Amino acid sequence: MTARISTPKAKPLPLGVYTPVITIYEDTPEQAVNYEAMYKHGQYLVNSGMHGLVYLGTNGEMALLTREERSAIIRNAVKAVTDLGLPDYPIVAGISAQSTGETIRYAKEAGEAGAAFGLLLPPSYWSKALGSDALIGYFRDVADASPIPIIIYNFPGVTSGIDLDSDQLSTLAAHPNIVATKLTCGNVGKLTRLTAKFEPAHFGVYGGSSDFLLPTLHAGGVGCVTGLGNVFPKSTSQIYDLFVQGKLEEARQLQNQVAAAEWACKKSLACTKYGTWAYVGKQLGLTNPKMFNMRKPYLELGDSLKKWSVDTMKILEDVENALPGRQR
Repeated sequence: MTARISTPKAKPLPLGVYTPVITIYEDTPEQAVNYEAMYKHGQYLVNSGMHGLVYLGTNGEMALLTREERSAIIRNAVKAVTDLGLPDYPIVAGISAQSTGETIRYAKEAGEAGAAFGLLLPPSYWSKALGSDALIGYFRDVADASPIPIIIYNFPGVTSGIDLDSDQLSTLAAHPNIVATKLTCGNVGKLTRLTAKFEPAHFGVYGGSSDFLLPTLHAGGVGCVTGLGNVFPKSTSQIYDLFVQGKLEEARQLQNQVAAAEWACKKSLACTKYGTWAYVGKQLGLTNPKMFNMRKPYLELGDSLKKWSVDTMKILEDVENALPGRQR
């Protein structure tokens, strides 16, 4: 059996569970970003035991934000963790764009704003014109110029079906500034092929949701990025913590409940955001649910889907409230 590549990169992505943080808005026609609310939410996630935070991802509605808002959100997040006495806490910034040049600018601006890592989707506007050489060249060019290490984000649902395979990801893993991948494609076979080749310090492999976090860990993955973390950060991060502690039966039982609750997140980002308001926002004094709407043109959930989302997630409410959060 061939030994896994173990040569560590200069700055590997820390292991664990990351929340792709939602963007919260003002309840105004312009839907300006509410930075105060996002500061509160970010600190709540950290204090709940989340291992890292991702901003400007799919859950963060990156495609609906201006260039200025992107930088301001990262600066706000860095201030939130620094004010908790955790200046080195992992902050990941989405840096995706359609051209190589614009993506490099976003990478540089994310680094200037204080992000430690950049999360990068494949370009996809003319997907049929993007062969393997073009995709690999794109990631290499961005990684060459980026001041922060790159995490490859594979999510065919938002990239016109572009789905990076294990051969392409293995090729890119050789780049010194590409340190991990997030597999929102949910392909555990692909994940296993990658973990069989690479030690996490060389190229970390993370699942794209927490409903298959335990299978990810059993297959050699080292964490996940989960939208449900916005709603139940203690429960989602606890699966990883239990696994590391060798408490596999407890991890399995919690995984079952997390998978049931995450079904709401699979239906719509709007469901995730409404659940965040219902289970977290009200605790933080963010009592207006319209602050948690998606940015237009996306519409507010109907009443029946709001109720279904809250009811589906409720399986974790007592579990979450019983968990201690971050040990200070």
